[in-house]
Amino acid sequence: MHGFEHCYDADGVRLTGFFADGTRGSSAPGVLVAHEAPGLTEHAKHRAAMLAERGYVAFALDMYGRTGLSLEEARQESHALMADAALLRRRARAALEPLRAHAHCDGDRLAVIGFCLGGIVALELARDGAPVRCAVGFHPGLKRPHGSSTARISAKILMMIGEDDPVVPREDRASFVKEMSEAAADWQLHIFGGVGHSFTNRAIDALGYPGFAYDERADRRAWQMMLALLEESFSRVR
Repeated sequence: MHGFEHCYDADGVRLTGFFADGTRGSSAPGVLVAHEAPGLTEHAKHRAAMLAERGYVAFALDMYGRTGLSLEEARQESHALMADAALLRRRARAALEPLRAHAHCDGDRLAVIGFCLGGIVALELARDGAPVRCAVGFHPGLKRPHGSSTARISAKILMMIGEDDPVVPREDRASFVKEMSEAAADWQLHIFGGVGHSFTNRAIDALGYPGFAYDERADRRAWQMMLALLEESFSRVR
């Protein structure tokens, strides 16, 4: 696996993402990896590397243009994106360009996955008609950014949440189901019983947030579900 940082721009902001290339020089599908609310951390980079181990070209995007944020700074950055769907979509689409331009990426076979805030980013790309075959969210918030709109969604959608996730109230689940059905999407919403928020992040327990906890079983099962959808979506017959 070959990993390296890559700088790109959006709205006059210099962003720095992380490429993980597991192709060994051949052409392969590309997967965009969207980070959690704290920004681009080792968690998102590790997930990109895990995808590279499967032979994909993965690019962990940067939505903020800075790292090592305090909790308050991260909240400000994520709230700014949630307050402006157009801004969020521009930042996310900007990351698609270096992925598509990568020498070993098959630009006709792209997907996006995201964690927490990144799951919202993945959904917004699908809502915006970005050229992705599927959008996958791990413990995403299902609340929509201000100004978000939906027409017809062509990407396959897989969102995975914990039943005990305090970030996703039942009314948000119901709104998501209604939206997906009205958009005639190929969608799935998987709920893990007894599981809270951030169930894929091994570092979350140290923070002691109520309702936030790593869950090895849910993490493993969710990853396998994502891999299966990637394989299905990247087959030559959609």
